Order: sequence, then structure tokens, then C-alpha cells
Amino acid sequence: MPLFGNTFSPKKIPPRKSASLSSLHTLDRSTREVELGLEYGSPMMNIGGQSLKFEDGHWIAENGGSVSSKEMQRLKKRNLQLEEENNLLKLKIEILFDMLSETTAESHLLEKELEEVKNHHRRKK
Repeated sequence: MPLFGNTFSPKKIPPRKSASLSSLHTLDRSTREVELGLEYGSPMMNIGGQSLKFEDGHWIAENGGSVSSKEMQRLKKRNLQLEEENNLLKLKIEILFDMLSETTAESHLLEKELEEVKNHHRRKK
């Protein structure tokens, strides 16, 4: 028996009200989803005044963006031209390296031949 009486005696909690004060439980499923934000939709962002929407794994410009479809087509065409030019320049560089390698190999062969001729000429004297 404790000296000072029962020191731990929590107060009783009043029972909860059974009915919710919210009227959301009376709404149908689709309305609840809209109200509670359960239907997220596609992610969207706004960068520099242009709205972008993420659909099917790609960011797509929304209507009213700062880049028109004509401008987009022009940029795609220019991009394709630059890629083709880049491929042509890479090919030219490969050809130049091949030519340089061939010329260097011929130069080494000629140097060896010249050395052999010089050695052969010295032996005769």
C-alpha cells in the first residue's frame, strides 16, 4: 500500500461522437476525389512563362506557350541539319587521319630505304 495514495490516476476521456461533423461522407466517390485531391492528373510546371505537361514519358508544351509549332519545326529542321553536318565533319576527320597514317608509313619506309642505300654505298668504298 503506497504511503501517499494512488499517484497515477488518469482522468476518464469522454466518448467520441459517432457521426462526423463533415458532410464529405455523404458525397459520391468522384466528387470526394475532386474535393480531396485524390485524382492527381498529369504533372505540370511553368518555366519562363511556358506551361509544360508530362504525358506518356515526355514533357509537352501546353497551348499558349511562348514557342509556336512553326518555330518548333524550324528548330527541329535546324537540329537535323547540324547533326548531318557534324556526321560529315567526323567522316572527314577519319579520312584525314587515315591519309596521315598512310603518309607517315610511306615516309618511314622511304627513310629505311635511304638508310639501306647509304649503308650499301659505304660498303662499296
